[in-house]
Amino acid sequence: MTAHSNWEAVCTVDDLVPESGIAVWTEAGPVAVFYLPHHLPALFAISHTDPFSGANVLARGITGDLKGEPVVASPLYKQHFSLRTGICMEDESVRVKSYPVLLDGDRVRLKVPVSQRRFSAA
Repeated sequence: MTAHSNWEAVCTVDDLVPESGIAVWTEAGPVAVFYLPHHLPALFAISHTDPFSGANVLARGITGDLKGEPVVASPLYKQHFSLRTGICMEDESVRVKSYPVLLDGDRVRLKVPVSQRRFSAA
């Protein structure tokens, strides 16, 4: 099984909430997309899954800034994750996947890995 990447359209600009995140589903699984209009870049995407709990909650976290780094605080155990790199600010050995984001007209696209293996419907 080999993998490649695809720029997947996941939502529109109208779906975004300023200073917050939304959860989207991709071929790579659940992803949290954050819109920080007063920051450049303004769009970030990381895995929606909190690695400490296994729950899909990171899009519901509170966004902020730690020492100049845009972050989201997990709503469960309050660890902060860099929106740029996915690294946990309290434990750098833990990270979530981060995804490149681009704005294509009014569509938000993420570069996500896609499996070349096709599953047949039963």
